[in-house]
Amino acid sequence: MKTFPYNGKRNISGERIREARLRQRISQTELAAQLQTDGILIEQDVLSKIEHGTRLVQDFELKAIARRLKVSVDWLVGNY
Repeated sequence: MKTFPYNGKRNISGERIREARLRQRISQTELAAQLQTDGILIEQDVLSKIEHGTRLVQDFELKAIARRLKVSVDWLVGNY
């Protein structure tokens, strides 16, 4: 699959994911463990790449991340 950077990043949600995670006061490792219990195979290093915008986020991953961080997908992609 070919991906094209947007403003130099591979996703538009990384900064908001980090913001929401820090508001919940959980580490990347803790979030990764929670996502793994939902069947989403993401490790801490992958979350770091997502937050820095160097990794594409799949739609099912974004939905699970939003649910765990108690925010909407719309908020994560900057619609609010």
